[in-house]
Amino acid sequence: MKPALPSTGGEAMQPRDPQRVHSPMSKAFTKETDLEEELPEEPQTLPAGVKNYITPEGAQRLRDELQQLLKVERPKVVDVVSWAAGNGDRSENGDYIYGKKRLREIDRRVRFLSKRLEIAEIVDPAQQKNREQVFFGAVVTYATAEGAESTIRIVGVDEADLERGQVSWVAPIAKALMRARAGDVVELRTPGGVDAIEVVAIRYED
Repeated sequence: MKPALPSTGGEAMQPRDPQRVHSPMSKAFTKETDLEEELPEEPQTLPAGVKNYITPEGAQRLRDELQQLLKVERPKVVDVVSWAAGNGDRSENGDYIYGKKRLREIDRRVRFLSKRLEIAEIVDPAQQKNREQVFFGAVVTYATAEGAESTIRIVGVDEADLERGQVSWVAPIAKALMRARAGDVVELRTPGGVDAIEVVAIRYED
């Protein structure tokens, strides 16, 4: 019975290469060494020399993803590759080709997560005593000169998610807001120039 491949999706997942999996290929153009080519490492979004601050929940999400890859997804893919390897010519075996590619993707993500967790410095915003100023982990509401308000939470580089209002602490908006108090007007430098924004409210999640 053919093992089931884990579903692909999310940050750790990479799209299937339709050319390598679905297109018919001549054996002359597909070698075993092609299947073993190394994928580039994930980009290092953390600036050189900068500490990898992260919230407790952010660190836990990285640990959860790492365990999911190591204990669930990788073993399933290994089973598929082992099964597919026994089914004839590997150069024309879609399950084998895709399985090996997915295995390299998982291993690349595992290396990335392991390195990030090794250098992570967990900062708990709930322990922040000075709650009148903007620091790491603060939830900040600010207004533009036109009066439009936005709310963001300043988090670690590996937690940034603009759709959820999670902004990296090294992002320009976070840098502009750091140490500001409610009522302060700070300058935000953008490609279009300098914008003045006013801090409306500051809070920390317990």
